[in-house]
Amino acid sequence: MTKKAEGRAEETGRLRIGDVWNAITIIAMSQSNPLKAVAEFVENSIDAKARHITIIRGKEKGKTYLRIVDDGDGIPRDEQGTPDFKYVATHICDSIKRRMKKEGVEGIQGEFGIGLLSFWTVGKELTLSSSGEDGHVYEIRMVKEKPGFTVRKRRMLLADKGTELTVTPLLAGIRQLSGDKIQWYLASELRDRIRTSGVDIKVIDRQARKEFKVEPRQFEGRLLHELPVARTPYGDIYLELYLADANSERKVGVHRSGTRVLESICDLDGMRHEPWTSDYIEGIIDGAFLNLTPGTRGGIIHDERLSAFCSALRPVETRLLKLIKEQCDAEDQRASKRILKSIQKALREALLSLPSEEYDWFDVRSGGRRGSASVSLVEEMAAAEAGEGGVLEHPGGEQKQFFEHEGPLFSVRISPASSVVQVNAEKNLRAVPRDKTRRLVEKNVVFSWRVLEGDGSLSNAEGECITFSAPRTPGLTRLEVTAVQGDVTCHGEALVTIAESLLPQGQSGPGAGKGLPSYTFHRAPGELWRSRYDAEKNLVVINNGHRDFVYASRSTARKLRYICRLFAKELVYRNFPGIPPEQLLERMIELSLYTEENLK
Repeated sequence: MTKKAEGRAEETGRLRIGDVWNAITIIAMSQSNPLKAVAEFVENSIDAKARHITIIRGKEKGKTYLRIVDDGDGIPRDEQGTPDFKYVATHICDSIKRRMKKEGVEGIQGEFGIGLLSFWTVGKELTLSSSGEDGHVYEIRMVKEKPGFTVRKRRMLLADKGTELTVTPLLAGIRQLSGDKIQWYLASELRDRIRTSGVDIKVIDRQARKEFKVEPRQFEGRLLHELPVARTPYGDIYLELYLADANSERKVGVHRSGTRVLESICDLDGMRHEPWTSDYIEGIIDGAFLNLTPGTRGGIIHDERLSAFCSALRPVETRLLKLIKEQCDAEDQRASKRILKSIQKALREALLSLPSEEYDWFDVRSGGRRGSASVSLVEEMAAAEAGEGGVLEHPGGEQKQFFEHEGPLFSVRISPASSVVQVNAEKNLRAVPRDKTRRLVEKNVVFSWRVLEGDGSLSNAEGECITFSAPRTPGLTRLEVTAVQGDVTCHGEALVTIAESLLPQGQSGPGAGKGLPSYTFHRAPGELWRSRYDAEKNLVVINNGHRDFVYASRSTARKLRYICRLFAKELVYRNFPGIPPEQLLERMIELSLYTEENLK
């Protein structure tokens, strides 16, 4: 290396912009979201201490426009008392607000001096008007992709305070920027700024003939007060987080001094994990000390301040995970109760339709009141369906659920709706009339029975209960009952299978007569069993680690049907001990068919 080259190796200098207009163009086009640009204009009005801001979207002389009018302090004035538009236009990246912040003025958001340039992403021309101390109105005009600007005095009357900003014509891609979209965006983007400043913002969409008031966005769920304080060397982090039911639309936004920077904290590297991705948490996290990317104001600089921000949130994450788990456990418990209630109700309906002499292992038909012949299964079902409610005293001292009182006739069915009778034998059947809420109707109902198809005879064909006498040969008989109450007529049908011989009864066995079981979970991933019956506790134990359960749990309706089929499997297996496997499968299909028909 020569001595001359060695000398040049230590050469130093200062960075500078080679093409100023090209730099301004890059800055002006760096804001990609036109709604963010509108939010910038509104923030300028809030910084100017405006109490009322009106955003107008309209069309004039064939050109669409967006106008923002406020009653704030207007553009800062120069020594002559006129709005200092020249400083605004010639000091890009040297904001007046930065000077004001250094002088101790608080509550100001802007600091880069590039906010007005974002009009390039909204329309082709910007005009900004403000009044001077002389009472005249002055206006600056800038055109997209042109380096010049003009300031002139306008011949118009304007209030002493305030500004009027107009962008026209709007760019082709955003002419459909409706008033409701602007309202929705500002409600989230400037939520805390609107709330703390008390500013009144309305959007007038003259093209749609609608008007909207911008209200700070309201979050759903329970506001969490018991969170640890998130402290950093640069200041505390403000937390406003809500715990609600799972919803994929829930997000936690990142704000700085009341203005949203990121729609979701998951947009930050290293924060795409629970609890932020859990769909249970929404709200805002505000770090006033964060440094923003100047061009878009929609990103955060990855520096030591952001690192401190993320570290301070770790204890908060731990607490949130615990709260989410508690809520999930409570939800699972409520869901289990709902599922059990639905399945037991469906099974009661199914067993009401199926032959009592074949499905009598569980003590369903007496409703748990063995020895009380006056209580029917239908009455027990009506009481179970009534749920919790007020009670009324009967004259005899017996209490009746308030919601058990029937309405007008709505339907009728035959119990059982399907039965098997041996040739030359008899079978008792009953008509079950109900109102629209499935309560038993007992007053002023007239019945008539008949054989629609097949052989057999009926006794007491005009009563609520009848006796069917089977013929001497096997076959299938279809019966019909007609119930009439005033002007209302309902029909119900039943199928009676006449068989040469019946299957052996299966009443015996441990746990017989215990009533419909409940269920519980036992996690055993990798094991093939799906469910087991615990006779001592009268419980169906379900393997919630089985791949079929995991698959079924993706949908509430599918999970309900899956558990219902497990119940049907256990009932059939315990109700028909010793019969061949193929007959067990037939019974499984039979019980599943009648149960799932009533499953809700």
